[in-house]
Amino acid sequence: MSHKEVSEWYNSLQQEHPGLLKAVQELGKEVRKTGPLDEKTAHLIQLAGAAAQKSEGSVHSHARRAMEAGASADEVRHTLILLTSTIGFPTMSAALSWAEDIIE
Repeated sequence: MSHKEVSEWYNSLQQEHPGLLKAVQELGKEVRKTGPLDEKTAHLIQLAGAAAQKSEGSVHSHARRAMEAGASADEVRHTLILLTSTIGFPTMSAALSWAEDIIE
């Protein structure tokens, strides 16, 4: 699924279920505020979780959000490369290709 298709899917969910999407967004904001990690680090951790779940849309979202919070392209890439021994090379490689959709 391309980044454009994911965005279109997300937008359709937003239109059909605005309350649900707002609740999910608020939950994300709240959990990031509960501890000492800065927003950039939190999104890099969530990026790693998205990669482990093999969720292209979430990798796109958290790569974008991490970069908006100050992460460099190299930090996004390194976050994913660090997962190689944990989630395996094929899964890491797929996640890295999804992150490149955002980095480019």
